[in-house]
Amino acid sequence: MEGHNGHGAGGPGADDAANADGATSANAAANANGWDDPVAREGAAERARARDQRLTEQRRALPDQPGVYLFRNVKGTVIYVGKAKSIKKRVASHFSNPSTQAGRDLLPMIDRIDALVVSTESEALLTEQNFIKQYKPRFNIRLRDDKSYPYIGISLDEDYPRVYFTRERHRRTRAYFGPYSNAKRVRETLDLLGKIFMFRSCDGPEPGRRSGSPCLDYYIKRCEAPCVGYVTREQYRTSIDGVIDFLSGRYRAIESAIDANMREAAAEQRFEDAARERNRLRSIRSLLERQRVTNASVGTLDAIAIAVEGHDANAQVFQVRDGVLSDRQGFYLENEAGDDVAAVAEAFILQYYGSSLMIPPLLVVQQELADREETIAAALTERRGSAVELRAAERGDKRRILELAERNARLQLDQERLRSERRRQQRVDALDGLQTALGLDTIPLRVECFDISHVGGTHTVASMVVLEAGATKKADYRRFTLREGTEGVPDDFASMEEVLSRRLAQYERQHDRSPHDDGYDASFAALPNLLVIDGGKGQLSAGMKVLEGFQRRGVAIVSLAKRIEEVFVPGRSEPIILPHDTPELQLLQRIRDEAHRFAIGHHRIRRDRAMTRSVLDSLAGVGPARKRALMNHFGSPEAFLAATREELEAVPGLPGKVARDLYLQINKTGH
Repeated sequence: MEGHNGHGAGGPGADDAANADGATSANAAANANGWDDPVAREGAAERARARDQRLTEQRRALPDQPGVYLFRNVKGTVIYVGKAKSIKKRVASHFSNPSTQAGRDLLPMIDRIDALVVSTESEALLTEQNFIKQYKPRFNIRLRDDKSYPYIGISLDEDYPRVYFTRERHRRTRAYFGPYSNAKRVRETLDLLGKIFMFRSCDGPEPGRRSGSPCLDYYIKRCEAPCVGYVTREQYRTSIDGVIDFLSGRYRAIESAIDANMREAAAEQRFEDAARERNRLRSIRSLLERQRVTNASVGTLDAIAIAVEGHDANAQVFQVRDGVLSDRQGFYLENEAGDDVAAVAEAFILQYYGSSLMIPPLLVVQQELADREETIAAALTERRGSAVELRAAERGDKRRILELAERNARLQLDQERLRSERRRQQRVDALDGLQTALGLDTIPLRVECFDISHVGGTHTVASMVVLEAGATKKADYRRFTLREGTEGVPDDFASMEEVLSRRLAQYERQHDRSPHDDGYDASFAALPNLLVIDGGKGQLSAGMKVLEGFQRRGVAIVSLAKRIEEVFVPGRSEPIILPHDTPELQLLQRIRDEAHRFAIGHHRIRRDRAMTRSVLDSLAGVGPARKRALMNHFGSPEAFLAATREELEAVPGLPGKVARDLYLQINKTGH
């Protein structure tokens, strides 16, 4: 990504950095940037007054109708999405009565308000969730890592479908079940399903392998060998239907079908088949009895409980199918705005069932959602295509299941907070230890690490990764594209000198800018407490040539040599050797490895782009469409270069004159 200095510096998360450091109040901006002169303060105050006037005019123009509104910051990034029966009144309430600390943090960051009118409140709910999924606003409630939740996929577009673990669900010709919160449990479920329904585990659209004989799965009763015709396509599809019934919670139908198959096989004296069906029936019944939490009359439902504390929230989904607790899902949520249980529950339900492939007819929820049940139910009914009921259970088996979900939500939230506190304390100990070991004047709250990556001096790149308070800050990561080595000879010292000089130049260009200015980069504007160079004495010496400006500002500079993890510091001939089990060395290793990973990733992208260029790119008259046609016809650049004029003229869709020109170009250039 191109940087502000024109040398290829840049990186991911620029919008996130702008979010974090975006529009603030005039005084806060002035204090943060050290503007003590009256001119700077007056300029900031004038911008704030202009913004307030603009927002007032936008608020007056908002419609008094149901819909969705979006708050954007000065960079145009969406930082909050809301829905309302009346957009105008709801937006006004944000400004007249910010009820939480997060609300007070939100208001100074708003630079523009957009609105979208819809027909009904339930439509507004669904539209809001679509926008949240698209923009991932900082101040909205969101599932953590929502892209990584696992699913079980079934390839119904194949003659002999596979049942497999996946994290994508974009193919319309396939069935997906999930999302699940625990990948290990998904794999255990797949293992159980394989034993019961004996579907194939081989990859590819066609079953089997080149040898033409069944694999081991057939002999251990894990597959019925469709690859060699031991089972017909219809029989195999019946097994897949059983998998779908199981994942959909139709357990009684599965029991009945297997029991009928067993009795039919026994009546026909196919005793081996009858024994196999009997074993399948025992496995199913054993599993269901272990998981049965109530009587079958409870039917099919999801019990949803939310626990909230500060900015943290946990949601538990207890899935009951035919009276059996088929699964329990737990999700952590980001609650930056500090919303209450009702708001978190509403957002979670809409997000969860927006990606879930199955919505049950009944959701048992907490009492706090009582006044929102009708609107949420209408939105889910529209998505499911049939009636969905939300009910706050007050007694009986449903209440008992909900209480169990509530206890689990509170327990999971407490455990997560304990783990977070433990990780925070470990980071504090590591930073304290690093300060002592390196003799630093202050705790290194911001640490930057730089690494170089190339192959033989080609496609040379560098990375800058950042730790703040001991935790990675990926929004501040940056990549650099550097000058190539001379005649393919790498020069790591010159490369390190270049990237560090550019880092210093960016700081001097950025640090006295306002966050409102075009081209402002919060990462380059920040001053590190500690700068780590990946390498030994040579890399440190190269860095010291250009980092005098950082040293004058109190930045400590060290290098970390990988062989025996030696830490070199300026002015000291002998390295510092830190014990391998100390948190301070582990912190340095972690940021060094992260810088290496980030640099390698950028290098591979540049190298792959270069390698994908072929001789066809240098020929006149060959665009993307003709390049595809030539490659499809000949199969490789080599075959194309060896083609005769007649063979080129025979390419479908290629005009005869163009084919003759290509033949002349190839031979004239000596290819």
